[in-house]
Amino acid sequence: MSKALIELSTVRARFSALERGLAFFDGPGGTQVPDEVIDAISGYLRESNANLGGDFETSRRSGEIVADARASAARFLGCAADEVVFGANMTTLNFALSRTLARELAAGDEIVVTKLDHDGNVSPWLELERDLGVRVVFAEIRDDTMLDLDHLASLLSERTRVVAFPWASNAVGTLVDAARVADLAHSVGALAWVDAVHYAPHGPIDVAAANIDVLLCSPYKFFGPHLGLAYARGELLERWRPYKVRPAPERPLGARFETGTLPHELLAGFVATVGYVESVGFDAIVAHERELGERFLAGLPDDFQLFGLPTMDGRVPTFCGQVRGLASDVAAARLAERGFATWSGNYYAVEVMKRLGLPDGGLRIGFVHYNTADEVDRLLAALASLA
Repeated sequence: MSKALIELSTVRARFSALERGLAFFDGPGGTQVPDEVIDAISGYLRESNANLGGDFETSRRSGEIVADARASAARFLGCAADEVVFGANMTTLNFALSRTLARELAAGDEIVVTKLDHDGNVSPWLELERDLGVRVVFAEIRDDTMLDLDHLASLLSERTRVVAFPWASNAVGTLVDAARVADLAHSVGALAWVDAVHYAPHGPIDVAAANIDVLLCSPYKFFGPHLGLAYARGELLERWRPYKVRPAPERPLGARFETGTLPHELLAGFVATVGYVESVGFDAIVAHERELGERFLAGLPDDFQLFGLPTMDGRVPTFCGQVRGLASDVAAARLAERGFATWSGNYYAVEVMKRLGLPDGGLRIGFVHYNTADEVDRLLAALASLA
């Protein structure tokens, strides 16, 4: 769907949740879900609920749902269906996959992480530092919150095994050139390990084009159910020894790294989620979100201090700031009283907040494609009134 064809009223009509008198600027913590996703989840439980491997109808339907989910994930990520891994959430998957990789690591190996990351792509590596004696080093961010690629490159050596980084910051919205960082990682034989949780709602992912080795994201951040989704290059999945029960099947490759029975009803919802995103199209999503972001940045009151890039170039429409003289939790509470959903705190972006000098975090405001210009204008007026 092109920019000219996007109809916000049509899009919003697909979300019953948007009918209440609350303007949802809380997307960085989780988006609202279209009715077709909800219907797919409840439809599975009514009509197809069973475990896998049976000859009866509901078991066969469940098997088809799982296969459809892998195919949908492959389209969404730009990979093969057997390179898909499902789990509870991104953080749980990242702990599991990093421990699997850890079978190949030894004391003295190095992991590069960044100060732009959500801690879900930092703490798994810090725990391996404690367990194995690997060394974790942090790539810096610049004053404008862009990742310092020169500093990152200076940290690389023949000891580097993984470069873990975000595609977009969940705290300040800054984008990272994923293909460029992947090239830097590969130049020393390291894996490019990407947290795409915050990028996935805002732009298309193609792991093959970006030459990424491992990528993780969360469907509940892009209009779907609470799930974790990961990609890992087939060669890695073939080589790694998974933590799994002995009778679990060896194929498809990604299934080797899924412990226990998958939440089939959520996979049904995930299939509908990908269908929804495809029906709107990222061309339309990117264009509309950029317009909203530009409107917000142009209208910010003088008493609102923005942390991060001051234009929409190099960012997604997630903004961190503070109303001068007002703690972020107080600002978020007062905005909630006025009908606006926002966030306060550090949002697990521990190093970003340290770098910005915000020990208690900031006020986080995020737009997605179902937000309207009128909502943005009302938010700007509310921010001005708080000051």
